[in-house]
Amino acid sequence: MDFQAIKREIETEAFQAADRFFKDRLGGQDQYACGFAWVTVFPEHKGNTKLGKAERKILELLGLKKDWTGRAYQLWNPSRYACQNVDTLEAGAEAAAQVLKRHGFKAYADSRLD
Repeated sequence: MDFQAIKREIETEAFQAADRFFKDRLGGQDQYACGFAWVTVFPEHKGNTKLGKAERKILELLGLKKDWTGRAYQLWNPSRYACQNVDTLEAGAEAAAQVLKRHGFKAYADSRLD
């Protein structure tokens, strides 16, 4: 697996999805609800096993960090889109989650209002 290629794919698809939403649905205006969006990945293997340690290393190489529970990994604002609209950021997070799913990870997009 080329982890750098996967990381670029996540960033590219997330940005493109957010950009499309921002331009098509919001008319290029940062308006409506402000918030945050991220992707959460739940590792398949226990962390104290060889497979679990390798899986977590891969998640870290992809730019994800442990969440506050220590059981999942998160990537905040995967689109890196410069706006505050929660729907735009959520479109980017959903695209990033789809890329991760295609590569075999159990990934989910999530968001919250600010």
